[in-house]
Amino acid sequence: MANLNELVEQLQGFDVSALDWERVGVWPLGGRIFIWVAAVVVIIVGTFFGVVKDKNAQLESAERSEVTLKKDFEGKAFEAANLDKYRKQIAEMEDSFEALKKQLPDDTEVPDLVDDIDEKGTQSRLVIESVKLQPEKPAEFYIELPINIKVSGGYHEFGAFVSGIAGMPRIVTLHDFSIKRDGDKNGSNLSMDVVAKTYRYKDQE
Repeated sequence: MANLNELVEQLQGFDVSALDWERVGVWPLGGRIFIWVAAVVVIIVGTFFGVVKDKNAQLESAERSEVTLKKDFEGKAFEAANLDKYRKQIAEMEDSFEALKKQLPDDTEVPDLVDDIDEKGTQSRLVIESVKLQPEKPAEFYIELPINIKVSGGYHEFGAFVSGIAGMPRIVTLHDFSIKRDGDKNGSNLSMDVVAKTYRYKDQE
């Protein structure tokens, strides 16, 4: 205990300005202890700022990456667990797509489509005045084929004709209806102009 007290007294009475820095080896014990303590503090501080601080930054970055990787892993694990379901859904979508493509006529089927429209008009007891193919209109994934149709008859016959067109196996939509009296204003006969549109899948080209 006496040695410790002496050491404390030496440190308290230690005057750094009185030391000869060229003769460090013969400094009093208090001076040498001061230098050792200062050197240890410098090493600790230098180590913290030079190594530990960078490592802490790397650790924080790694922790953030870990969170992201965990989320990615959970997402991929979910997808892997439902892979068979996804494949089944894709197969069903492909089947549906192929079924829709079959409802789109190709070039060789267009005359048959015109004949089918004419037949629907006859079955509806309408008079087919004209069926005229119009120029094709390309879109992004398909080609639109407009057909101008003019028929005459009564309201009920028009309804039956439209229903017949809607029930055809291929995709045909009706647009731009125009109905007016045919001839005498007192007559019961009506004339209807309508545009039928069918579609052709572009990939078939």
